[in-house]
Amino acid sequence: MTAPDTFVDIHCHLLPGIDDGARSWHESLEMAEIAVADGVTTVVVTPHQLGNYSHNDGALIRQRTCELQRNLDEHDIPLRVLPGADVRIDEPMINGLRSGDILTLADQGRHVLLELPHELYFALDPVLASLEAIGIAGILSHPERNQGLLRQPQEVLRLVDAGCLMQVTAGSLMGTFGPASQHMAEWMLDHNAVHFLATDAHGSKSRRPLLNRAFEFVAQFADEETAIEICCRNPAAVVSGRDIVAPKHRPRKRKTSRWLAWRKAA
Repeated sequence: MTAPDTFVDIHCHLLPGIDDGARSWHESLEMAEIAVADGVTTVVVTPHQLGNYSHNDGALIRQRTCELQRNLDEHDIPLRVLPGADVRIDEPMINGLRSGDILTLADQGRHVLLELPHELYFALDPVLASLEAIGIAGILSHPERNQGLLRQPQEVLRLVDAGCLMQVTAGSLMGTFGPASQHMAEWMLDHNAVHFLATDAHGSKSRRPLLNRAFEFVAQFADEETAIEICCRNPAAVVSGRDIVAPKHRPRKRKTSRWLAWRKAA
């Protein structure tokens, strides 16, 4: 199977030196080259904001993104980068989104990437209601890696019904984060509850910005249309500031034999 050359990555820690992602401009460029070679054409850079990264304000992220684009252009790396953030759900978030100090994805004012603490889950209904009141849709980052949601996966489906979009990490489908997260990601795919696949890349040696193998997995597990939707079309809509029309979750009819053959080959 040949993947399309229009991968858009909406979660990637590509900016150097401001969180736990790329450590230097050199590593940022290495990561960009890896992404391009894998078929990624656009990346929304998403350094952490709030929580332990309250020093990362909107102005800094926008400035660093412009600097990174200049570096990419100077090195003839054909990658477009846009500002965004991986936002820890915290009390100052709504006011920060209103002021622009907390970044929405691609700085479009339409979608915000929401990060829960990895070790626990708390009800997101008040957060989603507050976001809806200011015209912003929430995208929950890597729910398949959240320890609280792993204990109550049906909550993911309830959140989807409540209008929360879901972003799964490509590496979770490859087993990078262990069997529990892999199973949860597959279960979400099986229930049509994945709206975006993203790299959540943090470096050039480990947790690299790779999407193609996960794209191929989804095409076998579900179908190629779903793979294109969550790797290309939906993230491209976010980058353009367009709404995502998410279908209701439902158990899908899996192409079992093809999926098992893919897993065996992988």
